[in-house]
Amino acid sequence: MMSTVTAATAPVLPAWVAMILLLPRNVAIVLLRGYRAVISPLYGDVCRYYPSCSSYTLQAIQQRGLVVGSGLGIYRIVRCHPWAKGGVDDVPAVRRQKYRLTPFGFVVPASSHGKG
Repeated sequence: MMSTVTAATAPVLPAWVAMILLLPRNVAIVLLRGYRAVISPLYGDVCRYYPSCSSYTLQAIQQRGLVVGSGLGIYRIVRCHPWAKGGVDDVPAVRRQKYRLTPFGFVVPASSHGKG
């Protein structure tokens, strides 16, 4: 007989394992935050969309992970061209949030309270 694993019965990873798995996502967040602090201000307010492509990609990576979030960000950049209509274009909402954000924007497990 096969057992089925559901969200309610899925094993919970130890906090340190979850933090290691979230490390690539958080490294990308640091890189995007650096870009937004140093390079983005040099361009000024030239974005056709709201939020800007870098903000959109940052939010997408925070919500969806490094691979899917980067894919959404690349797709957004491809759609941004001089003939684009522009406007408000938010990251598609996730059904269930598994993680929470720190004030800096790092992604941590939802059950983490800063104690290891």
